[in-house]
Amino acid sequence: MFRIWIKEVKDNKPIKDTVIENAGDDTRTHKIFHALEKACHEFDIENPIWLDVNISEFKRFAKTRFTQDSFIEEINFDYLEMQIIEED
Repeated sequence: MFRIWIKEVKDNKPIKDTVIENAGDDTRTHKIFHALEKACHEFDIENPIWLDVNISEFKRFAKTRFTQDSFIEEINFDYLEMQIIEED
């Protein structure tokens, strides 16, 4: 089972969150991108752009934060955080 937790955070408090599960045979990268796309659709926000800092953080810690720099439109939260919570 592959589970990823995605949340919108404002003033250091989560305002929306979801856990996306994927038990399919996709690659790890596809599971991550699909989970992010699904969560953004659920939160009614655009998909963020992966900057070099996001890629580096995610490779090292299995966690990253997307700030306003990763979005084209204005966001009404401080950052979108995603973290792998279970991976087999």
